[in-house]
Amino acid sequence: MQEVLFFFDGIAWWGWLIIVVIVIAIRDILQRRHTISHNFPIVGHFRYMLEKIGPEIRQYFIANNREELPFNRRERSWIYASSKAENNYQGFGSDQDFYSANYHFLKPDMFPFRMEEGHINLAEPDFLPCAKVMGAANGRKRPYRPRSILNVSAMSFGSLSAKAVESLNIGAHKAGAYHNTGEGGLSPYHSTGSDVVFHFGTGYFGVRSKEGSLDIDKLEKLVENNQFVRAIELKLSQGAKPGKGGVLPGKKITAEIAAIRGVEEGKDVLSPATHNCFDSLDEMLDLIETIAERTGLPVGIKSAIGKTHLWHDLADKMVERGTGPDFITIDGGEGGTGAAPPSFADHVSLPFFNGFAIVYKIFQDRNLTDRIVFVVSGKLGLPANAARAFAMGADVINVAREAMISIGCIQAQLCHTNHCPSGVATQNKWLQAGIDTTLKSERFYQYVKYFRKELVALTHASGYEHPCQYKMTDVETTTSDQNQMRTMNITYGYDKSKVSFTSMNDFVNCPHIGGVLK
Repeated sequence: MQEVLFFFDGIAWWGWLIIVVIVIAIRDILQRRHTISHNFPIVGHFRYMLEKIGPEIRQYFIANNREELPFNRRERSWIYASSKAENNYQGFGSDQDFYSANYHFLKPDMFPFRMEEGHINLAEPDFLPCAKVMGAANGRKRPYRPRSILNVSAMSFGSLSAKAVESLNIGAHKAGAYHNTGEGGLSPYHSTGSDVVFHFGTGYFGVRSKEGSLDIDKLEKLVENNQFVRAIELKLSQGAKPGKGGVLPGKKITAEIAAIRGVEEGKDVLSPATHNCFDSLDEMLDLIETIAERTGLPVGIKSAIGKTHLWHDLADKMVERGTGPDFITIDGGEGGTGAAPPSFADHVSLPFFNGFAIVYKIFQDRNLTDRIVFVVSGKLGLPANAARAFAMGADVINVAREAMISIGCIQAQLCHTNHCPSGVATQNKWLQAGIDTTLKSERFYQYVKYFRKELVALTHASGYEHPCQYKMTDVETTTSDQNQMRTMNITYGYDKSKVSFTSMNDFVNCPHIGGVLK
């Protein structure tokens, strides 16, 4: 025994290194799971290591400023700088190719909008409420005018971490924005001060009966006990995976999440692809009216866009019945906060601008656009994109990934793995510990503030006071044909309906306005 110990004591460090390499090489040759490691012992491991860090290498060293998707470096840099209240300008002109097909330009006016003395934007440069009131046309008991045209889209506690949700909610309160709960139920982290839109899907989390259906008594009580809930959104589908249900693994269902969602701790929960509390448009419209009557709140629907025959039927029934959803949230197929198979994320449902144009025209043809507040989402959290959406008929912008970026998301695209390195999209306590809610909530507030301020500046440059005044003819798009450019009304085949608007000063004392004036 002493001789053996003496032998090992006499081996130098490099000898141990050789032994370790030989052992790994033998292991590589004997294993059959990885062909590369078997055929190329030792060296094959470097291939897997480089593959694993490949996205980071491309992101930081190889991709140019405009090359990455879903958000390129220039877009992320603007959000980061805005959220930190840093210089978000760029110098020496644009690095965009102005003559590439499908590039968009906002048309400035020769005489920009001039604010007279006493105008609200002189005191509050980022004051930008919705021009319409949710629920007013249908006579709801508690109609609601969002204080901000930029708000937090549906992202649930469970998909986002507790600290991320809390940071967004505190920041939204400071910015006067509302916070959509997503379909995970109303959590304490949604309840720190901002207006809230309560969102439920096919799992009915938070308002779920023992049988797994919608319990309207629970919904009514939730609204009664939480007066900051200002609207209710019924999800039909979302841009990331329309028409597909999901499973929340039992290992992610902690005692806290189980209590909030109304499910069993540690047990898998299925969210089916379809609702079980209605099977037709008539039943859905009846449910909307029941919820609105029981809660007094505006009720809307959220959907991605695909086949359109039911949208025509919905519009016809709204004309026939004289009522319907108070708002419609259109989610672009480029949405991405929900994990989905690549076939769904890449190919199912239309991207925002194409899908929205189809639906807007359907309701416009029946003179319904003044009764509906159009809430839109799908990479619209950049001012120029938002201006284009308003020109098409949007009334409110919801942001998800842009909000995540503002509080530290680095676009690692690991949201579905529970290993989000920034702590935003994970339930890992150690990773969440890096989020300082005081700092991150301030950053989200600054992002909303600078977004609205820049959108106001774009609007004024175009000769308008509020982005609801944008027209389809105010946006030019480059094409690949001989005419080279055309306006949006030609591209999409309609002119936006005029929104009733006089002055933003009229909104200050509106009895239905939400949020806070800072």
